[in-house]
Amino acid sequence: MTRLHLFAAPLFSLLWLSPAFAAEPKPDATITTKAIEANVTLDAQIKADAPLAAYCLADGRKWIDKNAGDAAKERKEDPQAFSDGKWSFERKYSLRSDVADRYVSIVRDDYMDTRGAHPNSDVNTILWDKAEAKPISIRPFFTETADNGPTMKAMLNAVITSLKAEKKKRGATETASAEWFKGLEPKLLKIGAVTLAPSTAAGKSSGLTFHYPPYAVGPYAEGQYVAFVPWETLRPYLSPEGQAIFGGSRPRQDAEEQ
Repeated sequence: MTRLHLFAAPLFSLLWLSPAFAAEPKPDATITTKAIEANVTLDAQIKADAPLAAYCLADGRKWIDKNAGDAAKERKEDPQAFSDGKWSFERKYSLRSDVADRYVSIVRDDYMDTRGAHPNSDVNTILWDKAEAKPISIRPFFTETADNGPTMKAMLNAVITSLKAEKKKRGATETASAEWFKGLEPKLLKIGAVTLAPSTAAGKSSGLTFHYPPYAVGPYAEGQYVAFVPWETLRPYLSPEGQAIFGGSRPRQDAEEQ
């Protein structure tokens, strides 16, 4: 065996074992028919919490069942639409933060390819209360969250400030950006999918992050956006529950990854 082979063999073994070359995690739910391939995957941290895993899995199965039904109907009505292959759907549930060992933020990422001009994606979130074993909203953390009320107006202003900064980094024009922001409203159900951001302080959240899929606050080519609102901005509106869970700063790594 040559010296090159002696060097290459262990190197190949290292590459094979590296995370970049590791196999994709096995889906936790899947559907394969003549019209569709659809998968749902939960990350390991979610699966470690049985009630949360059960909720996410039920939610994911409902999603792929609905898409399987839609695909079957479409294939029956227009078989030619599947000439390039079956539809492909994928949903992933990822843990974003665990605050006070009670409030778990989940990001739900969807990928959809129906053989159109390009695949599409979507993002939504789940805030899970481990003590109650159920999903909740961020309402308990604020003294009021009325539509067009002071809390929601302050929150929306902070979201737009964050989005403007991110768009500036990406070279988007301010005029075009302002047009996209018109879709956001100072209402809890119209401001964006929200999570509790991780913090440098153990057991705390550094603020709120709002997650937007392509087309929500910018053209498809700009991809997803994440707006960060530090907890200090919302301090005047925090309830006792909110004051208890917020603190610290946003970790630099989190800002770089989002």
